[in-house]
Amino acid sequence: MSQLKPVAAPPFVPSLVPPASEEDLLQNLLGEASKLLAAHPEFTSPRSWVDLWNLFLHRNQSLDLDDFGYDEAAAKVWHPLFDFLYRVWWRVTLSGVENVPNEGRALLVINHSGVLPWDGAMVKHGISHEHPARRRARMLALDMFTTLPFLQPWLRQMGEVRACPENGERLLLRDELVAVFPEGVKGVGKYFRDRYRVARFGRGGFVRLALRTRSPIIPISVVGAEEIHPIIFRPDFLGRPLGFPYFPITPTFPLLGAAGLIPAPTKWWIDIGKPIDPGLDPDFAERPMIVNEVTDVVRSTIQQMIDSRLARRGNLFTGE
Repeated sequence: MSQLKPVAAPPFVPSLVPPASEEDLLQNLLGEASKLLAAHPEFTSPRSWVDLWNLFLHRNQSLDLDDFGYDEAAAKVWHPLFDFLYRVWWRVTLSGVENVPNEGRALLVINHSGVLPWDGAMVKHGISHEHPARRRARMLALDMFTTLPFLQPWLRQMGEVRACPENGERLLLRDELVAVFPEGVKGVGKYFRDRYRVARFGRGGFVRLALRTRSPIIPISVVGAEEIHPIIFRPDFLGRPLGFPYFPITPTFPLLGAAGLIPAPTKWWIDIGKPIDPGLDPDFAERPMIVNEVTDVVRSTIQQMIDSRLARRGNLFTGE
């Protein structure tokens, strides 16, 4: 049998065909685009290109929104930032998360502080990440936040709702967790000298809400947020023309401009107390004396939780 001999490769001969010019490549590209548009006439209208551009701009948003505008896909984009603030910037210690039910409705009542609503964001983030059922709380946000044009769309996407009895009742009747801040503006806008003194709880609207929906009240205290923007002066006449109920002057704002809005990296503690169930019929929501009595019980409970944590708190920034 004859042995097979390797066949030598043909010598390289330079191609005599000149490379395509830029004009030829452009003509070929336009030709392919024309074929594509001919096969898909729905792409030829100006409206279709607007729709495609809108889809690209909102690629991180979902089309499945609830009736309050909550967008789960858009909210997930912000999770890394909140997780950084929770675990690294403020090193939040959350205790009592077992007091939040695994299912069913509950009204979370929280002390307010910090100029901006970072306290609500941290409570919400902590419960959603440390609770066994990973429950999501819906915050009833103050009008001062929901009416700001640059903040209102973002809060809506994050699942927050304008604070009013009707919205709270709708959410609770769906067996959701609803969080309220009865101190209102008095809480976020208090002077630094009044820190950790729980302000008056309005007219007890949250108690009426709990009674009407037969929801347990869960007191929550936040310690550490009072120092992130210590207010030393409040020329409120400057804020009212801009739609703000107050204008805070802190050691960094407005001296440092936008940089003054960066919160201080203090150490935070969030304590969740045992549920308070008034055990009363919804009819008692129309009795002012009963409402005031329950309101005082909740307020004094949160104040006691704050005082207890302050007595055990170590260094303001390290907790040691």
